[in-house]
Amino acid sequence: QVQLVESGGGLVQPGGSQRLSCAASGSSFSRYVMAWYRQAPGAPGEQRELVATITSDGNTAYADSVKGRFTISRDNAKNTVYLQVNSLKPEDTAVYYCAARRPGWARPDYWGQGTQVTVST
Repeated sequence: QVQLVESGGGLVQPGGSQRLSCAASGSSFSRYVMAWYRQAPGAPGEQRELVATITSDGNTAYADSVKGRFTISRDNAKNTVYLQVNSLKPEDTAVYYCAARRPGWARPDYWGQGTQVTVST
């Protein structure tokens, strides 16, 4: 069992930056592929968009919409995964969720509760 707790969201102006954190408790954190998803207001079917992933050995992947602006990283010693978000746009406004999944599985096994990021003047 893994528990995930996000932090670091809030209100930021367009062009600003934030660092989101996700602290994991439980066993075998380093084995999991960690990911950040987001759910925009009014998303159809409450669909969550996959934003970024990072494997246990540090390989990363990003959605086209955030490439060059967002950076995912992890510290296995601290059981924490981060999402550095730069050059924020109003369309980045969403609830950001941390998720953990076993390698080779399509869907996350565990989700955090989410943290709100609002990009607005």
